[in-house]
Amino acid sequence: MPTLAHLSCKFAYMMNWEDLRYFHAVARAGTLAGAARLLRVDNATVGRRLAALEDALQVRLVERLPRAARLTAAGRQVLEQADAMEAGALAIERLVLAARSEDHGKVTITAPPVLARHFLAPNVRNLAARRPQVQLSILSEAQVVSLARLDADLALRLTPPIDEGDIAHKIGRMPFGLYAAHDYPFADAPNHWEFIAYTARQSGFAHLHWLYEVIGERRVACEVTDLSNQYEAARSGIGVAGLPCFIGDADARLQRLPDGEPGLVLDVWIALHPDRRNDKLIRNTMRDIVALVGASTLAL
Repeated sequence: MPTLAHLSCKFAYMMNWEDLRYFHAVARAGTLAGAARLLRVDNATVGRRLAALEDALQVRLVERLPRAARLTAAGRQVLEQADAMEAGALAIERLVLAARSEDHGKVTITAPPVLARHFLAPNVRNLAARRPQVQLSILSEAQVVSLARLDADLALRLTPPIDEGDIAHKIGRMPFGLYAAHDYPFADAPNHWEFIAYTARQSGFAHLHWLYEVIGERRVACEVTDLSNQYEAARSGIGVAGLPCFIGDADARLQRLPDGEPGLVLDVWIALHPDRRNDKLIRNTMRDIVALVGASTLAL
């Protein structure tokens, strides 16, 4: 079977560029099933499109292993070109979007679940009223999504930008405290506090590290997967939770406990891709979000 270096230009007209997109998804995901999830199709469709690309190029690009899809040498070379093609296509799309002058359309905002559920969702009517012609799409994502890939138009984040080149501004602060229900029987006895913590599935982020430092040798009453569930568990009266103050202070069913510990404070950032800086729709929506944060207890 010929290598990539032996491919002739005569194959160019035979190749379906859409098949290349499927190959690129396989390379990104590392499995055919993962590519199917990315593309929202079934596994058979991914396998068929990948086989069609290999037939057109007359070269094997991917080794199908039981639990993985490993690129061949030719596949790795093709991936380099596919990455460049995708980057160019995304750059064109971003520039075209930025060139529009309309102040209506859809704006996708990604945010960590705690901000998506407890800040954006309760304020979405207020935010929408500022721009009635804008359709807001809010993604509640624990992982950072790519603005370069147009997974979202704007990002609210609790960490500084990871993607190199993103334009980001610190717009707020999110302090944490310890909270329990008003009928929690050990509120005045810190040595007897029992805590609401994370399951073993979660690891490696600031709130988790802070919370377990506060807990120390004290007992964990229950474990849940995220802050929203910790909040609900605290309201049930089972124990003490480390919650953002903008959530805990606003709930009359909760009391803030005098913890005597250094409090955790996370900065709130808003980010956009530099290619979108002149996009009127995105710029105005970003301005509205900044104003909303500034008028809240998250304000700097």
